[in-house]
Amino acid sequence: MTLDTTPIPEPNGQFLADVIDGLNRPHKQLPCKYLYDDRGSQLFNAICELPEYYPTRVELALTERFAPEIAQRVGERANLIELGSGSGLKTRTLLTHLEDPSAYIPVDISPHELKRCVRAISERFPELHVEPVVADYTSDWSLPRLPRSARSLFYFPGSTIGNFEPRAAQTFLTQQAALAGEQGALLIGVDLKKDRAILEAAYNDRAGVTAEFNLNILRRINRELGADFALHNFRHQAVYNDRAGRIEMHLISEREQHISLAHHTIALKPGESIVTEHSYKYAINEFADLAENSNWRTRAFWADPQGLFSLWYLETSELH
Repeated sequence: MTLDTTPIPEPNGQFLADVIDGLNRPHKQLPCKYLYDDRGSQLFNAICELPEYYPTRVELALTERFAPEIAQRVGERANLIELGSGSGLKTRTLLTHLEDPSAYIPVDISPHELKRCVRAISERFPELHVEPVVADYTSDWSLPRLPRSARSLFYFPGSTIGNFEPRAAQTFLTQQAALAGEQGALLIGVDLKKDRAILEAAYNDRAGVTAEFNLNILRRINRELGADFALHNFRHQAVYNDRAGRIEMHLISEREQHISLAHHTIALKPGESIVTEHSYKYAINEFADLAENSNWRTRAFWADPQGLFSLWYLETSELH
């Protein structure tokens, strides 16, 4: 197995176009996928270890507890296709219980993070066929030629579905149902609506790791696009919008600024915000409806006793 580290088909031209478009809007924003360069991916892995950041800890516990039942539902010889593989910690737990999986196909936008994941999985499961794909799974991409198997199991942990606006989430899940096919399945992590204090603490950690992760997108724009953001002129802030049901992650300008970027000048007022991420939280019935409207059928779901996080097992319904 070798990992093709050829850059994904998203050159600086697209990155630049997305950044300029977002920063010229009345309410400035940057696509959250650009948070995940190599340094951003490593910072996010550090966030997952923080005491305030419950999703990774709770999802891992759910996976460990219910992996035997999940494996029984999936059956033998499945192709495991993980969208946004990251470090692969929860994946190793899942693979330990799956019965004779045909292949593991991790898909990630960061080639460096993908290399680390593949190395860890291959060391733990040396007989497993691993076929990594460097791609932005939210854009056009295709599955490699897969070994014959009973079914494709798509794996989307971490509640990354929350980074999609609700309509985009339905479109995305519908696309994955089509890729998974008639016998397809999806195991997906979904963060739940809960007390504001718990949510805001998770995204405003005392150690400042999330702040560094958020500011890193400006560092990346400086490095790759030649901008001149002064990071010390911004502060991180994450707030829960109860009406919209989402965490909103911001970079707040501390002073009046004029940023140079590829023959453009971006003006920022004191207190003006750049939104870098929305993270939607769902009630159980809300996500069940979303799945149903996206050509998936809920076969099982599990949540922790405190109602912090949920793990869902879905299968494709008849496609219309």
